[in-house]
Amino acid sequence: MAVTRGSDSHLGASFGLTDADLVEMYRYVALARAIDERMWILNRAGRIPFVISGQGHEGAQVGIAWAFERGHDWIAPFYRSIATCLTFGMSARDIMTAQYATASDPSSGGRQMPGHYGSHAHNIVSVSSPVATQLLHAVGIALAAKIRKTGQVAMTSMGEGSSNQGDVHEGLNFAAIHKLPFVFVVENNGYAISVPAAMEVSVEDVADRASGYGIPGVVVDGSDVLACYAAARDAVALARSGGGPTLLEAKVTRLTGHSSDDQQTKYRSEEELAKDRANDPLPRFREQLRDAGVLTDEIQVRLAAEITAAVEDATEYAEHQPDPDPELATRFVYAEAPDAG
Repeated sequence: MAVTRGSDSHLGASFGLTDADLVEMYRYVALARAIDERMWILNRAGRIPFVISGQGHEGAQVGIAWAFERGHDWIAPFYRSIATCLTFGMSARDIMTAQYATASDPSSGGRQMPGHYGSHAHNIVSVSSPVATQLLHAVGIALAAKIRKTGQVAMTSMGEGSSNQGDVHEGLNFAAIHKLPFVFVVENNGYAISVPAAMEVSVEDVADRASGYGIPGVVVDGSDVLACYAAARDAVALARSGGGPTLLEAKVTRLTGHSSDDQQTKYRSEEELAKDRANDPLPRFREQLRDAGVLTDEIQVRLAAEITAAVEDATEYAEHQPDPDPELATRFVYAEAPDAG
């Protein structure tokens, strides 16, 4: 997705990106945050039933997704992957119709619970409720890409809690043995719902486990958008060249509760929450681009207006979409009866 032509700023040039790339990356981070914040408002107003947030993860998601080729590569995301899905081609309307479970929802036509994103048109595999199963799907896609010699790379992402599932070992072991074009992203926000990382993972970094598979394990600051891009760029290049998979761990922050049904102040101190808010990737990326002269006042005002309009449009659109037809509830679940004719 990244463009490697000449850049207008030293910041962009140091990453092989143009200023236009940097502004677009910022737009996705800010758009994901704005959609997420609107989802919480709608939930508290009783308009949508459930929110599982990506606030604090957006910088890592946009930076990592930017390294892949949209429309060619594949991703199998997880329930916090709002920014990942937007960067890969889904629209604000696509995200919002999933929250409302409308008939027009491209993720599942209203069959899945909110946060289960997917898009056939954009090579985004539908999220499944059992955590970590998407890794097996992504590894299977990577195997197919290698057999077919398509040059595609598959990526999956999940939290550090999900990384403890047996599916992860099975998939990583297979991908490593066969040197599949695969990137495994762990977005480590330090909590599996209310369980802290020290009670879930026996090593300091999930990436330490990569050595057991003989693959690279990389740890990156998940609040640093461009550091995440650089780490993913290298992992994608290795995968596409036949060098096999990488385990990429982004240390992110979780700015909200696990979901709209969780009250994190019951198990996290105000001091800890304040520290997390200081690592918010959105203002950090904004200031980085402003200091580099990339994000001017004029551009920032324009983007803010565009993002506000996109969120308003997506909300209005989803509010007026029809509900799914109950008669079609079993479609794609059971085999369709053959036509009588």
